[in-house]
Amino acid sequence: MDDCIFCKIAAHQIPSTVVYEDDKVIAFDDLAPQAPVHTLVIPKDHYANIIDGVPADVLAAMVNAVSEVARAKGLDDGFRVIANTGEVAGQTVHHFHMHVLGGKPLGENLV
Repeated sequence: MDDCIFCKIAAHQIPSTVVYEDDKVIAFDDLAPQAPVHTLVIPKDHYANIIDGVPADVLAAMVNAVSEVARAKGLDDGFRVIANTGEVAGQTVHHFHMHVLGGKPLGENLV
């Protein structure tokens, strides 16, 4: 999508701090972190959310990227993965993404 900020990040049209990338997904640090580690994992192709017909191989690549982010960021003690779906759930960018959060004890009211 031409006006999607995450599509532009995936295409390297907007700079980001890339943590992991393969042919299907890219992971980059959030510009407004909610924890010491706050990295977003997105598919390179546009899907509005997790229930928008995302192919199984893309979902598998997303999960692999979460693992790579956790390893790269040293989240050996644990981390949280969140995928907000819809505005009521807090989704503000309508391009499927997963938040990887960690680096401190995470309370119930985070993200």
